[in-house]
Amino acid sequence: MNTTSKPPCFIIEGNIGAGKSTLVSLIQQKLDVHVIFEPHDQWQMVGGTENLLDKFYKDTSRWAYTFQSYAFVTRVRAQEEHAKKHPFIPQVLERSVYSDRYCFAKNCFELGYMNALEWKLYQEWFSWLVDNYTAVPDGFIYLQTDPNKCFDRLNKRDRHEESDVSLDYLKSLHQKHESWLINKHGIAETLIDVPILILDGNQEFEQDASIAQNMLDAIRIFIEKESFNNVQNRSEILMGL
Repeated sequence: MNTTSKPPCFIIEGNIGAGKSTLVSLIQQKLDVHVIFEPHDQWQMVGGTENLLDKFYKDTSRWAYTFQSYAFVTRVRAQEEHAKKHPFIPQVLERSVYSDRYCFAKNCFELGYMNALEWKLYQEWFSWLVDNYTAVPDGFIYLQTDPNKCFDRLNKRDRHEESDVSLDYLKSLHQKHESWLINKHGIAETLIDVPILILDGNQEFEQDASIAQNMLDAIRIFIEKESFNNVQNRSEILMGL
């Protein structure tokens, strides 16, 4: 009996500079899963010429709503395409539409970069699309990192698009991550019981093989456990238990 219509899905969440891309790369190399990186290349080459990510950081109040809308589309499209190619292999995604909603878009509204009408429109179509066309993830993996550490890493990696990202902005995003992932504040009921693995993102795991291995072991155990639990739950639902 086919007990699931989708591959198990786990999402790496964390602030800008938390180390998500590095962690996802390690997972791709070491674990038997299929990873989906954040689609930066699509944001930087819209239509082959436009760098929407750069526009968002340079003139956030003008491009916030446009960027958050396009981020949603590209994330969902990438996940669907990979699920079709690898229907039975667990997926690990770098960020999700949920952090877009509860962290980045909400932050844009609260900071005045998205006006009240845009925020209402965003919430309306987001809720409708998520409720009807996306599946609840099997687990979140939160790379919890001090915003000061994130700021230091941003300065070291010196990406062009991130040159205007301030420490205050990172602190605000950190609070948003803590609010929805740790405190479960103001989130959809479907997400409240989604299990969360919290990892210490302050550790420089890229330079320390033992720390990296400990993280990978914790992730592997988490994915195996929650994949099994959710398959069992779906089996019981189908069998009417």
